[in-house]
Amino acid sequence: MTIVDAINYVLKKSKAGMTSMEIYKEIVKEDLYTFGAKNPVSVVNNQIRRRCVGLDFPTAYPQKQFEIVGYKGKKPLFTIYNNKNDSEGYDNNINYKEVDMLPEEKVSLAMKEHIESIRLQVFERILNNTPSFFEHLVVDLLLKMGYGYDINSGVVTGRSHDGGIDGVISEDKLGLDLIYIQAKRYSGRNSVGRKEVQAFVGAMENVQKGVFITTSKFTKEAISFVKRQSKHIKLIDGELLADLVVKYHVGINVVQTLDLYKVDSDYYGE
Repeated sequence: MTIVDAINYVLKKSKAGMTSMEIYKEIVKEDLYTFGAKNPVSVVNNQIRRRCVGLDFPTAYPQKQFEIVGYKGKKPLFTIYNNKNDSEGYDNNINYKEVDMLPEEKVSLAMKEHIESIRLQVFERILNNTPSFFEHLVVDLLLKMGYGYDINSGVVTGRSHDGGIDGVISEDKLGLDLIYIQAKRYSGRNSVGRKEVQAFVGAMENVQKGVFITTSKFTKEAISFVKRQSKHIKLIDGELLADLVVKYHVGINVVQTLDLYKVDSDYYGE
């Protein structure tokens, strides 16, 4: 049984809705799932929020399974989303079991859920932090990706006016080849439009390389505008940003590694 299966099992028995903490306690009480995370309540909350109606952000699932029906203090009360008009919604009659899966498939599924949880936690931290923190994060990301001549070749400029450059990376020690960076920390509902991208291109002046990074998305007009530019502009939206932050371990610590094994057919013969 996956975490989501366990959450659904618990919520089916509650008509008034439950908080993430209450759901977690019931899962443990019923022995539905074994948590290995240091903060299991956060894991439960993240899994619900990604599948919750009305909570739209880059790493949220398009198909919704849960909804908020009220609040207990400041804590939302979640219940199963039951929209009969949603033909693509979650089918609560399907029994999602892992008993027929191979061990390596179970590991792969668990890793996928784990990474999705980490991605969501990263976004929550970014959106709850300052714009200045986000500017430093995107510079650190590009340096870890290999841009710049060393780890000290990137700086945050701190210019706050519209169209300003938030960061600069020098690809050589003399600063002859520069990459300009723009960082927009938007919520998932606010997309970056052509106006913001055009202002960034204008601020680049004679610099030929630029990276525009946002936690949300880019409009079709913004993407089309970039394609027509002679300058080399890379747009990184929230979905790609989450992938890159995890892949290059920006503020992410590896706490454990696993070895997967395979029998050597050549050694043992047919």
